[in-house]
Amino acid sequence: MELLCLGLSHRTAPLNLRERLALPEPQQVELLQKLSQAPASEALLVSTCNRVEVYVTAPDMSQADLRVREALSQLGGPETVNHLYMHHGAEALEHLFRVASSLDSMVLGEAQILGQVKEAYELGVNTGSVRNVLTRVFAAAFGCAKRVRTETAIGRASTSMASAAVALASKVFDNLKDKTVLVVGAGEMGELAARHLKQAGPHRLLVTNRTLARAQALAAEVGGQACPFEELTALLKEADVVVCSTASPTPLFTRENVGAVGRARRFRPLFMVDLAVPRDIAPDVAELSWVNAYDVDDIQKFVAENEAARAEEAQKAGVLVIEEVSRFMRERAVREGVPVLARLRQRAEQIARAEVEKTLNAMGEGLSDKQRKSIEAMGRAIVNKLLHEPTSRLRAVGPEHEGNRLAGAAAELFGLEDEAASRAGAEAVPASLASGGKR
Repeated sequence: MELLCLGLSHRTAPLNLRERLALPEPQQVELLQKLSQAPASEALLVSTCNRVEVYVTAPDMSQADLRVREALSQLGGPETVNHLYMHHGAEALEHLFRVASSLDSMVLGEAQILGQVKEAYELGVNTGSVRNVLTRVFAAAFGCAKRVRTETAIGRASTSMASAAVALASKVFDNLKDKTVLVVGAGEMGELAARHLKQAGPHRLLVTNRTLARAQALAAEVGGQACPFEELTALLKEADVVVCSTASPTPLFTRENVGAVGRARRFRPLFMVDLAVPRDIAPDVAELSWVNAYDVDDIQKFVAENEAARAEEAQKAGVLVIEEVSRFMRERAVREGVPVLARLRQRAEQIARAEVEKTLNAMGEGLSDKQRKSIEAMGRAIVNKLLHEPTSRLRAVGPEHEGNRLAGAAAELFGLEDEAASRAGAEAVPASLASGGKR
C-alpha cells in the first residue's frame, strides 16, 4: 500500500509550532497543489487546532517524503522535522482510521474530528490533489469512523473541547447561574461552546463575532445577546467567563488590553478559555493575578482526568479499526488481482478453444453432436481446474503487498505484463465518490 502520512499533533509538537502550521485555506490549497505536482501523485492535508497531517501517494515515495518535509519545514521552521511522525502503508491507513474515529484526538471520542477530516477531503477533491487512491482510502476511513460510532459507546460517552471548557469553568465557579459569559467567535467551536454554556444556565450569555449577523444567529439559537465585535474590550468589563475560538492570526486579548479593564471590574476574577489555534489569548495574560487563562493544551490536561471512563470503549474501537484496515487491504489486494485473473482466463480459454477446434477438425465429420460437445466441455473443464487454485489464492490474499506480489508474478509468468495498465485502471473510482461523496 503506497500511502504515506507525515504530520505532527498535540502529542508531538508544542502549541507555538502548531500555531505556525495552522494555515488559512488559500495556503492549504497552495500546499496541496505543490505536493501533488509530480505525475500520479495525490495529496491531502488535515489541518485542525491539534494536528497537521499530510497524506500522500506517489510513484516515488522517497521523493514525496522529501517534498512534504521540506514544505512543512518552510512553514513551521527548521525545528518542525524534530516533531514529525511518519506512518507508511498499512500503518498510515490505521493511523488515519484512528484519527477519523476520534481515537487519536485530544478529547477521546469527540465528534468534530470526523467533520474536519471530511472537510479536508473535500478541499483536496476541489483542489484536484485527491483522486483515485486517496478517494478510496478516505472513503474507507469514513466508513470505519461510522462503524466505530455505531458499534461502540465512545460517541455517547464523548465530550468535546468546547464541553470540556464549559465543564472546567463550572468547576472553577461551582456553577455559572449568576455569571456573565462571553463567547467570542461564532464558528463551529463557538457554536458548540455556546450550546454547552446555554445548558449550564448562565445569568447572561453574550455572543460576539466579526460578522455581526452570525453572532445574532447564534445568540438567537442559545437565548443570548449579540454584541458588536468592536466592543470586545468593553465586554471584558462585564464578563466573568470568556470562551474564544476565532480564526484570528494574532491574539485578540493581550496583557495590555485585558489588564486595562482590571480596575473597571475591580479585579473581579475572570476565567478565560482559548480554544483557538493560533491563540486568541496571548500567553502573558495568564500572568495577571485576577485572570485564570487556559489554552487548548491546558484543556487537554483537564480532559485527561476523564479519559479513563472512555478507555474501555476506546479498546473496542481499536479492534474495529484493525478489522477495517485488514478488510481494506484485503479488498485492495483482490482488486489488484482481478484484471490479471480476467486476462489469464481469457488467454487460457483462447488456447483451449483453438486446441479443441484443431482436435475436432482432425477427427473429421464422423463425430456426433454429443461427442463434439463432450470434447468442448473437456476443454472448458481443463481451463477451470487449472485456474481454480490461482483464482482462490488471489481472492484470499490479505497481507500488505500480497495482492501486488501474486498478481505481478502471475502477469510475468504467463506473459501478461500489459496487465500493469489494467491494474492501474482498476483503481478508477465511481464519479460520485471522486466528487466528494461520503459513505
